[in-house]
Amino acid sequence: MKTKAVRLYGKKDLRLEEFELPVIQENEILAKVVSDSLCMSSYKASTQATDHKRIPKDVADNPIIIGHEFAGELVEVGAKWAHKFKAGDKFSIQPALYYEDGPVGILSAPGYSYRHIGGDATYVIIPNEVMEKDCLLAYTGEGYYPASLAEPLSCVIGAMHANYHTTPGSYVHKMEIVQGGKMAILAGVGPMGLAAINYVIHREDRKPSLLVVTDVDQARLDRAASIYPVALAASKGIDLRYINTGKLDNPVEELKAISGRTGYDDVFVFAPVKPVVEQGDAILAFDGCLNFFAGPDNPQFSAMFNFYNVHYAYTHVVGTSGGNTGDMVEALAMMSKGLDPAGLVTHIGGLDAVIEATNHLPEIPGGKKLIYTHITMPLTPITEFRRLGETNPVFATLADICDRHNGLWSVEAEAYLLKALA
Repeated sequence: MKTKAVRLYGKKDLRLEEFELPVIQENEILAKVVSDSLCMSSYKASTQATDHKRIPKDVADNPIIIGHEFAGELVEVGAKWAHKFKAGDKFSIQPALYYEDGPVGILSAPGYSYRHIGGDATYVIIPNEVMEKDCLLAYTGEGYYPASLAEPLSCVIGAMHANYHTTPGSYVHKMEIVQGGKMAILAGVGPMGLAAINYVIHREDRKPSLLVVTDVDQARLDRAASIYPVALAASKGIDLRYINTGKLDNPVEELKAISGRTGYDDVFVFAPVKPVVEQGDAILAFDGCLNFFAGPDNPQFSAMFNFYNVHYAYTHVVGTSGGNTGDMVEALAMMSKGLDPAGLVTHIGGLDAVIEATNHLPEIPGGKKLIYTHITMPLTPITEFRRLGETNPVFATLADICDRHNGLWSVEAEAYLLKALA
């Protein structure tokens, strides 16, 4: 089976190549990738190459396939796994294997460490360790892009589960956000912030009573409010506020005032920006937990933290990087029940768009860049569909479909695109 894939050879040395995949072994599975959403982690992998902890040292000779937020269909199942999977099953993958015998040891992950599996490819071979670790996950919902976006959603889910609070007089920590508590998501209207808002609103078992989402970009705040309206949150029992801290004279004091002067039980920081981290620390309530979600490029990144409050107000900090398999299962279950992550997606492209987009991802505005690996299409903002439709009927139809879905991507748009550009 031939595949076409974007492979990493060195720092910012990505190449789109066609090559032959080996015949699968009895403990492997051949799969067709349909969609992959580009992640800033892939940008970091490309810019760091062998300096990255998940990238093998020999990529110059044995390149790896990039992309780790992908979904598709199983094509051929090796005998070892025929009892559990079958051709035609739709799938997603939890890429964080934590498998000691992988190409780079415990940190091995599809999209970083393997020659024959990654999201930016037409066909891949799923290695035995993915199934051994229960990281090949069934998806029973409509379309494919929700399953691609289950991985970033799982990162948000993992962050919520990782927060913790103390029990006075006890050394037992209570894991999770505070039920009925006060939550702030700072720098929270980028792709991952939107995923967090979506999850908080639609989660059934636990939610805050107050959710404050901040940013300094009013246009992005307005877009977030149109996708996840205040009224929708109110219907779920959540007082949702979108706040532009760039317009506040004293953001800390005004955010505290919104909380009723108590501060916030759970604060999530979605940008590796020193003042934002320090703002998050300053608004913590007694026993408040700050989750530093954003991953900095700079290994020396640091910020001030109030240790008087650590001692006397029991404030604390936690960091998360990715979700685990349970988080992915939860994400896929929510997708299958109708949670739509389309609000994260702002750009659509084909496999030919991956190299340029990945190597310049921080410079491209908007949210998630969704790639369909079996089509040829430049990376295109959804907001440009109408203009492009003046000369291209495919974009005209896509614009009409997106208009029917509040300007968002959808299963209907995906199905049309895959058929029109097949």
